[in-house]
Amino acid sequence: MPFPSPGIAFYCPIKWDKTYYTFTGFRDPEQELEQARRVEPTLSLWLRNNEPEATKKQNASLPRREELKRLKRELIQKLGLLDIRWQRKWGVAHKCCQLQSLGRLATQNGLNVQFFTDQSGMNASGHVMLGTMDVHHQWTKLFERLPSYRSMFQQSDWLKERISHLLGGIQVIHIERMGPALPLEEHYSTLNTFHKRLLPQRLSLHPRSMQGLTMSLENDRSTPCLHEMGHFIIPTMCDTLQLQNFLQSQAQEARRRMQRRDKLEAEEEDIISSCLQDLSLHSLCKEPSVSSSQMIPCCRRLMEERSPQMQGLHLCISHFYSVMQDGDLCIPWDWKG
Repeated sequence: MPFPSPGIAFYCPIKWDKTYYTFTGFRDPEQELEQARRVEPTLSLWLRNNEPEATKKQNASLPRREELKRLKRELIQKLGLLDIRWQRKWGVAHKCCQLQSLGRLATQNGLNVQFFTDQSGMNASGHVMLGTMDVHHQWTKLFERLPSYRSMFQQSDWLKERISHLLGGIQVIHIERMGPALPLEEHYSTLNTFHKRLLPQRLSLHPRSMQGLTMSLENDRSTPCLHEMGHFIIPTMCDTLQLQNFLQSQAQEARRRMQRRDKLEAEEEDIISSCLQDLSLHSLCKEPSVSSSQMIPCCRRLMEERSPQMQGLHLCISHFYSVMQDGDLCIPWDWKG
């Protein structure tokens, strides 16, 4: 058995004999873990135990839900917005308070979409972000800065067009991920840095050879890769010759994966619609971290299960079981039958 070198920390967990836990009365962590795995409830059992609570909470939230719809509709019309969204799953009452605050502050400003997020500003997609933890005067300052944000967003679009022109017509996109939204300032800086690296190079990509394909830029990546959904993920500081070779060699595979993605998304949309109707659900959604390839079999199994306890409920496909404060049900996509 090799021994650790002097000065190097050596960790070896103690594994006690089972009789130790019997004698001392201490809990056996391995046994607890195994029990937790064994007692994970089936969907039908969990619904029997939790559907009454969900229904009670949902019924209690109905007036607040109607109020939320009204506030959202009125603000969208008043401010000329396309939509108002929330980055996180806030409760209905919390959302109503946020919209009421916005209604007191905002004036006609011709915005695009407003997000309630963790920080105020504009995101990479050009949507106005209102930080839910910010005080009202910070929102007011944001509204005053909107002209400069719009100018930066236009410059970002111009950089995307120039990059696309230099890389055979590929479209530069931003993938919304879980976690904090990407501020426009950071997105612009990334685009500008990448564009400056491309300019001195003379890449031999045909002007339309990459048309129809997409790519996103990442600062914390060292090598380019092709995502399973068909878009390229390119490091901002990527070697340009390596980039050209990678794009050319993977273009056909990227198109194949994009076709598969489009097929999956269409299938997912159809099966969600069928599931809503067959199970008489009030709504059906999924967490962003649940993929189409996970959602599709989940919905199929739900329609096979056909639990009457789901009728009229708001259902969210997630990675865990939970009854939310307004009565929405969360179930894992790989629930046990």
